[in-house]
Amino acid sequence: MAEEVFMDVPQVQKMAEAFGNFGEILQGVSKTLEMVITVLRVTAFVGLVGGIAVERYLSVIKPRVDRMAQKMLELRSDLQGAINHYQTGDESGSRRFR
Repeated sequence: MAEEVFMDVPQVQKMAEAFGNFGEILQGVSKTLEMVITVLRVTAFVGLVGGIAVERYLSVIKPRVDRMAQKMLELRSDLQGAINHYQTGDESGSRRFR
C-alpha cells in the first residue's frame, strides 16, 4: 500500500513567496548595476581610469546576479506549481475511486 503524501501548503507558499521576493530584489540589483556600469563607462571616456576597472568587475558580477534572479523566480514558479498539483491531484485522484 502506498504511503500518504502530505504537504504543509501554507509553509510551502511562504517559501515560494520568499524565493519570489528574493528574485525581484536581485532584478532590482541588476538594474542598479546596469546603471552604475553605464556611468562608469562614460567616466572612463573622460579619463577616469579607475572607473573602467570597477566597470569590468561589475560587468562580471551582473550576469551572475541575473542568473540567480532567474533561478529564484523559477523556484517560486516550481513551488506554486507543486502546490497546485498537490491540491488538484487530491481531487482528481479521489474521483477515480468512486
